[in-house]
Amino acid sequence: MDFSIIQYSKFMTLLAMLLQNLKTLRMSLEDSIKWLGEVMAEIGPTHSQKSEDWNIFDVKQANAIIDYLKISLFQHYKLYEFMFFSAREEIVIGTEQVIEVVKSACSPFPNPLEEGISSDIYSTFIEPPTTLDTEMKGLDQEQSPEESQPETDTSNMDPLVGFTIEDVKSVLDQVTDDILISIQTEINEKLQIQEEAFNARIEKLKKA
Repeated sequence: MDFSIIQYSKFMTLLAMLLQNLKTLRMSLEDSIKWLGEVMAEIGPTHSQKSEDWNIFDVKQANAIIDYLKISLFQHYKLYEFMFFSAREEIVIGTEQVIEVVKSACSPFPNPLEEGISSDIYSTFIEPPTTLDTEMKGLDQEQSPEESQPETDTSNMDPLVGFTIEDVKSVLDQVTDDILISIQTEINEKLQIQEEAFNARIEKLKKA
């Protein structure tokens, strides 16, 4: 309808007041129509000079507004009443989660993850010796330098003397297979436990 800014403001105010009357005053459909007629008579065209500020809609625009309210608000008045006054059941589905706090690590590196490698492999091959262990080893070496001399001699010897490359490869393959099998077994067991837990939660939600 090419409304001006003031006309848009008046129209939106009129629509908001109709909904407010329904929501707070619980006006019936007949009362709302009567109220609209009274308001449109005030803001519509008039010959009175006292209400020139309210002469913002002509007859065509006023009829268009009434037609719009008829097919939008008044035609679905029962639906708006149901929306404002009928209580509806609220369905809330929630899940309870348990969060485990990570323990403080004694070494410079954190403890291995539950999904990661086993603690034996971590402590043997990855975790560095603590400062206390290093100091104790230094004291032992200072107290018994003579006993540490044979160990130094043996440490200089190549531990792979007498083994071929094929022997080393076979040993490494066997160790790797054992580690991978143990890790895969742990992962499968944990996945099975998690799957059973999720299935149990799903069953609880279905029953609820």
